[in-house]
Parts: sequence; C-alpha cells; structure tokens
Amino acid sequence: MFVLPPQQAPLRTSNPNPTTTTLNAVLTNGISMTETHNVLSHPAGAELSVGEGTVHRIYILRDELHLATPPPHPSEAPLSVQPNNNPLATSPVVPTAGTRLSVTVLNQRSPALIYKINTATSARSGAAQTFHSIKENSEVRSSVDASSSDTNASPSTNDFSYAQNTVPAFGEGNALLLPGTFGKDSLKRRKPKNNILKSKSSFISRVIQHEALSKWLQERNADGLLAFANINRAFEWLDLSSSTHKADYLTKILFTKAHALCADVNAITKGLNHLDVIIGFSSGDILWYEPFSAKYGRINKNGVINASPVAEIRWIPGSENLFFAAHADGTLICYDKEKEDATFVAEENGITTNGPAGPTLTIQKSVNSTNQKLNPVSSWKLSNQKINGFAISSDGQHLAVVSEDGTLRVIDYLHERLLDLYSSYYGGLICVCWSPDGKYILTGGQDDLVSIWSLAESRIVARCQGHSSWVTYVAFDPWRCDERSYRFGSVGEDCRLLLWDFSVGMLHRPKASSVRQRERGSISSYMPLPLSNRYHRTDSLTSRLRSSSILSTESAGGEDVVTHEVEPKSNVAILPPVMSKVVEADPLCWLGFEEDCLIISSQTGRIRTWDRPKEGRSDSQVTLSVSGP
Repeated sequence: MFVLPPQQAPLRTSNPNPTTTTLNAVLTNGISMTETHNVLSHPAGAELSVGEGTVHRIYILRDELHLATPPPHPSEAPLSVQPNNNPLATSPVVPTAGTRLSVTVLNQRSPALIYKINTATSARSGAAQTFHSIKENSEVRSSVDASSSDTNASPSTNDFSYAQNTVPAFGEGNALLLPGTFGKDSLKRRKPKNNILKSKSSFISRVIQHEALSKWLQERNADGLLAFANINRAFEWLDLSSSTHKADYLTKILFTKAHALCADVNAITKGLNHLDVIIGFSSGDILWYEPFSAKYGRINKNGVINASPVAEIRWIPGSENLFFAAHADGTLICYDKEKEDATFVAEENGITTNGPAGPTLTIQKSVNSTNQKLNPVSSWKLSNQKINGFAISSDGQHLAVVSEDGTLRVIDYLHERLLDLYSSYYGGLICVCWSPDGKYILTGGQDDLVSIWSLAESRIVARCQGHSSWVTYVAFDPWRCDERSYRFGSVGEDCRLLLWDFSVGMLHRPKASSVRQRERGSISSYMPLPLSNRYHRTDSLTSRLRSSSILSTESAGGEDVVTHEVEPKSNVAILPPVMSKVVEADPLCWLGFEEDCLIISSQTGRIRTWDRPKEGRSDSQVTLSVSGP
C-alpha cells in the first residue's frame, strides 16, 4: 500500500490565521513554503541598561517587527532544508546580507552635532584645521514648507552639515558631467520612466501595494520615520512611526533570481512627494526606485558593466544623480542614475597605485574621462577580494573602504587618490563608518574587534574588545557625540549589541608605552606634528615615522600612499564597552540611531526598536547595575 509522507510544516508561519490575501504556497524541494505577513510583537524583559557614571539609564524595548521571509521563486535553484556551509561546495547559493534598513524622514532635519571639521584640512592637507558649525540658525532653518511639498520645488539642503557651494562636487572639473537643463521643467524633480506596477520585466516577480496606501499618502506624518528593508528577494517600504499599521508594508516588491542586498535614500532630493532610492542586488543589477510614483529604472542591467553582487551602495553627498556601488569583485564604481549602460572595458591610460602586496588602487576609468555619455562615470579596482563596505566622510570629501583582504583604505575620492592603507589585526574587515565630525573612523571585522582610527594622526588609537564573533555593523550615535566624547554601537554574529563611550581623556595608556609618551589626557602615543608639516611626503616623510607604527611608502605617478603595518596589542589602548547584551537569537547585521530610539535588525528579518531614556523620568534611571546575559 502506498503511503503519503507526512506533511512538513512551512519554513516559517508567522501568520497563524492567513487571510485570502495570503499568497499560494510554493512547493520547493518537498517543503511547503507559504508567504506570510509581517508580525509585530512586544516582548517583555529586554531592556538595555547603560551605565553613565553612577547612574544606569534604561532603554525600553518598544516592539519587535518580524518581516515575512518570501518563498523562493519557482525558477530558483532548489534549496535544501539545511544550508550548506561548506566553503568548498559547488552548489549555487544566492548571496544574501540579512535585513538592512535605509531610514529617512520626509521633512528636512537639523543635524545632531554642534560642530564638525573639514576632513580636507586633516593630516592630508597643508591648510590649517578649521571647525565649521553645523548647528543651523533657527531663523535660517526652515522645515519643508508648502512650496517644497510640490514635486516641482527645488531641493532643500538643510539636512546636510556641508554646503554644496563650499564642497567641490565629484568630477567638478569635467564639463561633461555638468547637470543638464530642461527648459521650464528645470526645477522639476526627475523620476524614473518605468511603471513598476505594470512592469513586464522578468527581473520583477510581483509588486504588492497596501490597500490603504493612497489614504496614507494623504494623511502621512512628514516627521515620521520611513524605512526600506530587504529580506531575501523581497524589498519592503515601511512606516516605522505608525502606531496602528507598523507591521503593514506600504509597498512590497518581489524579485526573480536576485536578492536585494543594500539600499540608500538620497537626502537632498527627498521631499513630501518624492524619494530617490537605489537598491543593489546579488545579480549586480541596480534599481533606481521612486516609491510615491511607483516608477523605477534599471542600471547595470544583467551585469553589463559588472556582474558581481553589489555589497554596498551610497549616494554621493550633494549629488542628485551620482552614487557609488561596491561590487564583490573588489571594484568601486560610480554610476549616474540617468545614463544608459554599455559593456565596459577599462581605459588604457589608467593609473595604478602599488602597495607592498601589489596594486591597491587601479583607475580603470577616471571621473575626468572625456567618455561620459554612458555609465560608468568612474571605475576603480581596489582589491581582488570582495569590498564589504564603504563610508563617506561628513563633509563629503573622503572615502573609507574595507574589504575581505583585511584592509582599510582612506581615499581622497574627489582627486581619485589613495592616501592611507591600514590592515586589520587579522581576517577581513566587514563594516566601516565615520564619526559625525569626520575625525575618526570605526571598523569591525573577523577579528571580533571594533577598531578606532584617527584621520588627523594617521594611526589606530584604540581597539574595542567585547564581541565573541564577527562584528557586522558599527555606527555612531550623533545625538550623543560632541567635541569631547563619542557614543557608538556595534552588533555582530554573536547576537550581541554593544555600546561604547570614547573620549580623548578616558583611554588608558598601553603598558609598553614609554614614560616620555605618557602625556596626561591624550590618546596618542606621540605628539602630533603640525598639520602643515604632514602632507608633503617628500619633505616630511621621515618626521612621520614613529616608534608606534611601521610605515612604508609606494609611489605611482608622483603620488605616495602610506602603508601602515599592524600595530601590536601592547602599543594600542583597549576600550571596554559600557553595555553588552545578547538581544536576539539570530546573528545581527544592522544598527541605527535615531533621535528618539535605537534600532537593530537580524539576518532573519527581525527588527527591534528601543526608546531612548527620557530625561527627568524616574523610570529611565536606576542606581543599581542591571546585569545582562
């Protein structure tokens, strides 16, 4: 007698009572995988206690949003029940990055910090270091008014700590990159051409809009927190400030044979009726998406320029059209959202900067090239291994790039020049970010460490120990940073969230430092040289060599790059966390700070939000330490 095998449960059933809107089940490899709805819950007992002197401030868990994992597309390769973690396996695996958020507010917001520095006047510049206020005058600052609610309104730049008229644009000297004029529509916000709801592209599987989207668009809160989140082959537009519909996506897009890995929102083109979102995929494709009009454009279609996955993607500050995309083959490419694509061949007159282990930056196409009719705008080969992440300094003049080869590159991208090359303690570097004032760079990686690098001093100033597995994301809390102290956080595959406080005067000197180097209240193991003396390499290179670091220089085309060897532990200060807690059962992959909350996300689509401690509230302060696991 033939007996049917027992029915297996779906991979995930977040909705125990599916409605008629639930998608039909897909049978893959014998597993019934039903697409479900997002689930909002309110777990108890997950508060965070952060010590600040003798007082412990409590972050209260607001809620947890679990994004529904979409079933695989029928055309995808069958997936086994248990993932194959064998690095030598030859079975096809679609790259994935867990759930990462790109968060924005429609209204322009004033910056959190009181001051910032111009990174162009750091150790890399002969000019004196100056400080510029980014605290906006209440008389000058204006929120988005009635005129800016119109899509024809020109963009406001109040959201930036830099001014477009003082910061040079990428490729400013190339007349071929000047923005075009469009007659009477010159102020009209440009949108993609294709309607995503009516798209017949095989790249887009399905688009689902909330039934009350039009009502939400009319009644939306311009100060509400919007987020774009990826979960495998799905990409969702969420309203995180909604008190009643936070679990409901505004729009959900399902793709075919490609996972969304990263996204970014253009801060200068955003308005009450417009958002420019770029999305990078595992197939190398890039989508320019405008959610209000449901329009999209496709860039690097089918990997015509670069077929490797897009690991990180960011708009260039101050630009409406240009953005950087870091590909998994070690190439960093600048695209224009409105240009057409064509098969790319590296130009013959490229410049290569060499390091001790080989090329560290090869310009395959310069932003100053005369061939600017088609994408790419520029292309740089940085490594033969994957670029895991990059970040742009707050003034929009420097790039910090980390890769699987364990290097941190500091690049003057406006002049396409590699300045410094640092190495991790061991293993690859996974994530990177700049401090809000542009003074410091944070990196995290496979050495389970968070490292702090000083741009002005061109050295590592501290290693932060506390994680027991790879560090996957680091971020500064701009609302808790000033000219003396910094608050930042990190998450990792150990499922831990760590918060750190860092200031110039609090770090202890390494034991191996000499008595002469122990200047009280300094994190440096040497007195920094005048900034004007540390840029001209030919005259002052010997003065930059110091006992606390081992430097070497390589020259290419008249430009030098300083390569910094790994500092031993005895020469680097150790910074402990002020809070460490396991906050999820799954590895974490993203962290964000907002004015009223802290948000984290995991590889399985769980998004947790904690409310910040309220000043003056007795329930936000306790004098006894609350220990966490």
